[in-house]
Amino acid sequence: MIPPNASLVKYDNPVLVSRNTDKKTPRAKALKASPTPPAPSGPVPAPPSKSKGSPMDAKAAQQTDEILNSILPPREWTENGQLWVQQVSSTPATRLDVVNLQEELDRRLQQRQARETGICPVRRELYSQCFDELIRQVTINCAERGLLLLRVRDEIRMTIAAYQTLYESSVAFGMRKALQAEQGKADMEKKISELEKEKLDLERQVNELKAKCEQIEKRANEQKQVEEKKHTEEIQFLKRTNQQLKTQLEGIIAPKK
Repeated sequence: MIPPNASLVKYDNPVLVSRNTDKKTPRAKALKASPTPPAPSGPVPAPPSKSKGSPMDAKAAQQTDEILNSILPPREWTENGQLWVQQVSSTPATRLDVVNLQEELDRRLQQRQARETGICPVRRELYSQCFDELIRQVTINCAERGLLLLRVRDEIRMTIAAYQTLYESSVAFGMRKALQAEQGKADMEKKISELEKEKLDLERQVNELKAKCEQIEKRANEQKQVEEKKHTEEIQFLKRTNQQLKTQLEGIIAPKK
């Protein structure tokens, strides 16, 4: 028999369960249990007397077992085609059991190299098992207190699950934002490249227009100089002509006197 992974929760001895493989109704598939006989470690105690224990105590013990099985379900595993079931122990815990639980917890934390700080699944698993064992011990003495601790445990697990979901969603949100930023960065780089090309095109157009303006100004200055020179020559010609006409006119008038 190979038992499942060891847990800090105290369980009873495994029970071999045989199933009928014939196809029958669910009511006909009753489980036949045969508990494994524990190894004798001393004198065999005498069987308890049937006169001891009232029906109220038996009913309370049965109710406690049902509560324990609801809080900590039995473990099941298959070996060589046989089904083994191991229920949680209903034996009350002593002070020595609590001390041993603490020592076993510290030993497994060190053995499995659990981290002392931060997020550590190993440490969380071991402390969860320790808390389940404490719930088992408390439930045996007081079922109501055990059920209340069960509510506390479920609330803690729900809170941790909520934080884990929030963490995963925040990581996913961060990844989406990072991808959007990368995509936006690529778009901006593409836009910058297009604007730079447009800038170079506009600069080329500006240079061409400047060259045209310079050529136009140069041609205008040359034409202006030519026209000024021509106008000056015309004025000089008219002045000479006027002077010649005056001279001729004076020559004609002078003999008559």
